[in-house]
Amino acid sequence: MPDFTRHKHPVLAVPCGECRAAAGAWCKRPSGHRAADLHLCRRMAADRTFVTQHGADATIRYDADLGRWQVEAVETCAPAVS
Repeated sequence: MPDFTRHKHPVLAVPCGECRAAAGAWCKRPSGHRAADLHLCRRMAADRTFVTQHGADATIRYDADLGRWQVEAVETCAPAVS
């Protein structure tokens, strides 16, 4: 299960399907140089994985005081049964 709080950027938690960069490694250009941005397919895969793990209402933010990413999940309550 990918840990979105572990890396410098949450998207790095999943591997890239375009350049085949491993989880934790930045995307590469075809020349082998570091890409300026993470590939779109990787960002989309990270979004899907994040929602699957934490729910559609969860968010992730960088907490500068703690120096790390934090997942903020929305607590949901089951409807009352009458």
